[in-house]
Amino acid sequence: MMELCSRCKKRVAVVFVTRFEGGKTLNEGICLKCAKELGIKPVESMIEKMGLSDEDLDRMDMEMDSMINGENPENENLTESDDNEEETDSEEKIDSSEEDSDGTDDTDKGNAPAIDFRKFFAPLTNLGVQKNSDSEKTDGTKEKSGTSGEKKKQKRKYLNMYCSNLTGLAKEGKLDRVIGREREIARTVQILCRRQKNNPCLIGEPGVGKTAVAEAVAQLVVSENVPWKLRGKEIFLLDLTSLVAGTQFRGQFESRMKGLIDEIRANGNIVLVIDEIHMIAGTGNAEGGMNAANILKPALSKGEIQVIGATTLNEYRKYIESDSALERRFQPIVLEEPSIEDSTSILLGIKNYYERFHGINIPDETVSAAVRLSERYITDRFLPDKAIDLLDEASSNLALNSSVIKDVELLAEDLGKLKSEREALELEAAETTDNTADEKYRRIADMRTKEIGMEARFKELSAERDKISLSVDDLAKVVEIWTGVPASSITEHEFARIDTLGQRLREHIIGQDKAVDAVVRAIKRSRAGVSSKRKPVSFIFAGSTGVGKTELVKCLAADLFNSPETLIRLDMSEFMEKHSVSRIIGSPPGYVGYDDAGQLTEKIRRKPYSVVLFDEIEKAHPNVLNILLQILDEGRVTDAHGKIVGFENTVIIMTTNAGASMASNTPGFGATAYEQESDRTLKALGEFLRPEFINRVDEIVTFRSLEKEDFVKISGLMLAELKETLAVKRISVEWTSEAQAFIAEKSFSRRFGARNMRRYVQTHVEDEIADLIIKNYNYVIKSVKIDAPDENNSEKLHIMLEYDYPALSSAEESKK
Repeated sequence: MMELCSRCKKRVAVVFVTRFEGGKTLNEGICLKCAKELGIKPVESMIEKMGLSDEDLDRMDMEMDSMINGENPENENLTESDDNEEETDSEEKIDSSEEDSDGTDDTDKGNAPAIDFRKFFAPLTNLGVQKNSDSEKTDGTKEKSGTSGEKKKQKRKYLNMYCSNLTGLAKEGKLDRVIGREREIARTVQILCRRQKNNPCLIGEPGVGKTAVAEAVAQLVVSENVPWKLRGKEIFLLDLTSLVAGTQFRGQFESRMKGLIDEIRANGNIVLVIDEIHMIAGTGNAEGGMNAANILKPALSKGEIQVIGATTLNEYRKYIESDSALERRFQPIVLEEPSIEDSTSILLGIKNYYERFHGINIPDETVSAAVRLSERYITDRFLPDKAIDLLDEASSNLALNSSVIKDVELLAEDLGKLKSEREALELEAAETTDNTADEKYRRIADMRTKEIGMEARFKELSAERDKISLSVDDLAKVVEIWTGVPASSITEHEFARIDTLGQRLREHIIGQDKAVDAVVRAIKRSRAGVSSKRKPVSFIFAGSTGVGKTELVKCLAADLFNSPETLIRLDMSEFMEKHSVSRIIGSPPGYVGYDDAGQLTEKIRRKPYSVVLFDEIEKAHPNVLNILLQILDEGRVTDAHGKIVGFENTVIIMTTNAGASMASNTPGFGATAYEQESDRTLKALGEFLRPEFINRVDEIVTFRSLEKEDFVKISGLMLAELKETLAVKRISVEWTSEAQAFIAEKSFSRRFGARNMRRYVQTHVEDEIADLIIKNYNYVIKSVKIDAPDENNSEKLHIMLEYDYPALSSAEESKK
């Protein structure tokens, strides 16, 4: 027996409420009519929306009483025909099987009678409901049509749950238009129109636009700009993650896949897009189960479903090609990375989406700069994706840091709130009949006046916002965040920097003008595009120790790529063994360290704009030189993992002391000393380098021995470095020209070069200053003055400290 209403004690209770009274919790059951009289909000609003009158509620109560007492209902609308039961039987089976597979069941398997309340509400919920018997018959007809519509909707259960309707999104204008890729799109449409094996597979590197091609096909279908065979097709994008989610037990995933395939087969006009299609080879794998690929194969072979796949080259080779039964059902379409010109056209076509989203202007020249900068500085990704990301993040950064855009957004929000308040107050004033109406209308007038002022201010700010444009400097800031290259060097024109490269190098490299000129010439050829694009700039620096070879390499790295960290130094004394090649390109499969990348290849992949220094090249094993030979010729090398690493943006420098040990007094028959050194160097290089290796090097630069005049200039540079170091401690350094000449004279050595001067400065200058600073720790040192020795001590520099005032102890500073 069902519970009666606790209020009227007559009708069946269908609404149950909980209330607290006297510290106790009371549960009460109320009928629909009493719930309406008590004003229970959810029930009242439901009855109002359904248009139920008191007579309808009484009739429903009578019908429920008759069903509970076992009587047959008199109303013909409350009886269900056998045909209707047969019509819904298949749907109930589908629902029950899906609920069982997911491990959930909404039915209560107790002994309580099950009442289908749809029998009561269905005749009353159709549009245009009538209260006579004729209209009830009409409603019964509508109920049948509604049931068939529900059945049709049930056929899309899996599609709506696990897929996104791309054609629906295209109709709503939620897909960005696709620029370019006309050949790939036409090829995709052509394959879709085939009778058999009509499943295209888009293959390309990440970011080249594979998914965009599928979206373009959806847009063409919506615009009916496709062959008649594809008209009326619907394109759905499958979400493999949601398809697998929640499948804990064996058979659940297979049930979902089968249901999805059955729905596609039943509809007959569905094209399924599977992004990252290589994932189906492993999706759903379980002990004793089948993966998605094996479930799809029969339907694909029979042509019952059409699929557009998208994956990368590596994954296609690894997962799809290895399964020949799956591969033969797809037609590959390879998408190459677009050129700079094509990428620029793509960005120009979609820039208005980003202008509207960020509320700024993006000039065409900024779009071109985004493509150019992303191509040069972001080498581990592909166009047009990396250029779009650069443009998007730079626009976001500009919008976030713009006070005008912030003010516009805040003002728009306040203006919307004010309009809502005014409209609500107008409705209240219209319904008010007492004396407060005048006060409300006065408030409305004040709000309207304030609203007009805010609208005028909004127009002014909007005009200012429209003037905000994205610049190349904004792009450079983002590139600096991504790559670490300073923004100032990015915005500066490269040719202007290269033109003054020699002048800047000569300021740091003393006495090696011919070597600097040779380096600058090769750099200019490469940057101007005169030499081979793929071939890296390469040098061999030869000469005795301490003449400036390594210093020139450091200066070149800091000047060309704006950071000394771009210098990759490999000491060839560590590559004297045959197996040491693995340290450059990585260990082969099966060997220890295969999972670790090569030292050189991984660094170049991370920082392609670098200077690579192979120090003491004569000590390297011949196998290492063979790897270098390939890099110098092709500008690329394949590492142990099969990945191609490009060296076209690097500068490769090899240093050697070959020829320096030969006698320098060999008669040259009129040749200059520099020419004699160059000949000796070339002869010495031929003893351990093959001719084809030497021919692939851009310049063999011979560094001459330094003279006394060069040592005087170098001593000034070393003292300047000391000045910069002590400037951090707020100590100035001054020196006389006599002191500079004295340091050069005492440290001059043709054999050891400038390295001998470095040792002399450390011993006789830096050590002396450090000793004086420590001894006078009680004083704040203001400056250091360095002078030539006096008459009493002709071997020691005269170093003086200038004090400012006595230093306070830590305890005294805390008291102060």
